[in-house]
Amino acid sequence: MFFIDKLTDDGSSTPAGLVAAALAHALALFVAVSVGANISGGHVNPAVTFGAFVGGHITLVRSILYWIAQLLGSVVACLLLKFSTGGMTTSAFSLSSGVGAWNAVVFEIVMTFGLVYTVYATAVDPKKGNIGIIAPIAIGFIVGANILAGGAFDGASMNPAVSFGPAVVSWTWDNHWVYWLGPFIGSAIAAIVYEVFFIAPSTYEELPSADF
Repeated sequence: MFFIDKLTDDGSSTPAGLVAAALAHALALFVAVSVGANISGGHVNPAVTFGAFVGGHITLVRSILYWIAQLLGSVVACLLLKFSTGGMTTSAFSLSSGVGAWNAVVFEIVMTFGLVYTVYATAVDPKKGNIGIIAPIAIGFIVGANILAGGAFDGASMNPAVSFGPAVVSWTWDNHWVYWLGPFIGSAIAAIVYEVFFIAPSTYEELPSADF
């Protein structure tokens, strides 16, 4: 949300700033997933990759390679941002006043569950049919909606890579574990629920090109 702070005088926590951040994230993720879908399945989130792994749609080796690429990409992006803005602070994710670490973990579990469930329903499920066409925009929309719901409490990460880059560049690790534990638990629960209840064994197949 760095650019929102710059444009609104540190107003990313205001209603207008939060709406702008949610919209920007939704549009950016829509594009990122769309342009990467035919190359890697559009993986930009370690938690989503973990959910795909839990469901058996991606191998452990590929998951690790994706995690490395995602984390490195986040760090490089934050370094470029810091350089291009003349060394301005790239703030790490943090908890709002009155929000405890475990409160934030629950927020991240719930929000990431919604994200990964959407990925499964629109991109992974073999029965998705034509709805797979809207997968990138559906994924962008759920992230934008989650930011509106949880952004004021803990930043609404849902993505360990998004939290990791700013933490490295600013070297701020306060409660950083929250942004790993919550998303990974939420993604695992979503993957298990969707696999058990909605992907029948007779329709199961590995989806190397659609494993968001």
